[in-house]
Amino acid sequence: MSEVPLLLECMGLKRLPRTGWVRCGVPDPESVAAHSWGVAWLVVMLLPPELDRGRALTYAVLHDLPEVRVGDLTPHDGVDAATKHRREEAAMASLLTSRPELVSTWRAYEAQADDEARFVKQLDRLDMALQAVWYQRTEGSSLDEFLTSAAKVIDHPALVPVLDALRA
Repeated sequence: MSEVPLLLECMGLKRLPRTGWVRCGVPDPESVAAHSWGVAWLVVMLLPPELDRGRALTYAVLHDLPEVRVGDLTPHDGVDAATKHRREEAAMASLLTSRPELVSTWRAYEAQADDEARFVKQLDRLDMALQAVWYQRTEGSSLDEFLTSAAKVIDHPALVPVLDALRA
């Protein structure tokens, strides 16, 4: 089957640690794949009924897929947003040559082209905030910067109370 090399390569997300947690010295940090699962879980739990669950779940699964080739770049890595986007665009286009509809879906997420994309972007940050609180409770780490970062993005009425409860 021609998809096997792609399927195997993308399994690498399970072993790619999230850079922000590594930078902060979190022992045994979550992987990019674990984060993507977290975002998908939040879609299942928190997606408003008027939004398309299938589209939102696809965004959740695809949103960090290019990181299997470019790595998990954060603002602390010194790579400007345009360069990061170009690298991720090239990675997605080459990863999914056999699935152009998935590349288009990922592009729609990146462009924040619809309500589902905007909601999933906020869930991406909410997952980060939840993970920060979990690490604070289990590891004793001080990770308030991640809650502050999430608060700059999260403004959906269904999500603000969740973030507020985390910050309390």
